[in-house]
Amino acid sequence: MQREKAAMLGIVAACWGAAGLVALLGYAIFRLTGIVVDGLEETWRWHHIAVAGANAAFMAWSEGYRGFQLRFSPRSAARVKWLAQHASAAQALLAPLFVMGYFGTTRRRMIGVYLLTGFILVAIVAIHSLAQPWRAALDVGVVVGLAWGLASFVVALWRALTTAGFAVSAEVSDAPKSTH
Repeated sequence: MQREKAAMLGIVAACWGAAGLVALLGYAIFRLTGIVVDGLEETWRWHHIAVAGANAAFMAWSEGYRGFQLRFSPRSAARVKWLAQHASAAQALLAPLFVMGYFGTTRRRMIGVYLLTGFILVAIVAIHSLAQPWRAALDVGVVVGLAWGLASFVVALWRALTTAGFAVSAEVSDAPKSTH
């Protein structure tokens, strides 16, 4: 009976962690896409288009590929897999935050997560103060990066849950480095 409760808690935690992360990224994409669409109603000059194009390419590479696909998404998927097998009640309750690395990870990773969050908040405030179409020109890159990130998380999650040899570390502070 105890083993069945632990297994159920793990499944609920993993589902909540994955769904919470997908919802957060999806909501950000939805909100920012609205801002980009609003910006399209303004008059765009060549320099707005150039900034939007360069920013979209840069954010696809830096945020989408390097940040999400190579680092965040595989690690978050590994943490979802780890939750399915080891979740405590607190980890289950706060599963999306656990999956993103806000707690229960190495000190170095947690510092990085909190610093990145602070940087993102500052960038949001700064970009929010810009007039259209500049705001849209910058937000289009963020939408591209987040969409890439959402897709890469779904792919990484699929691989983590269906591939026996998924060997990405969940970086859980009180667990071995391997996710097996």
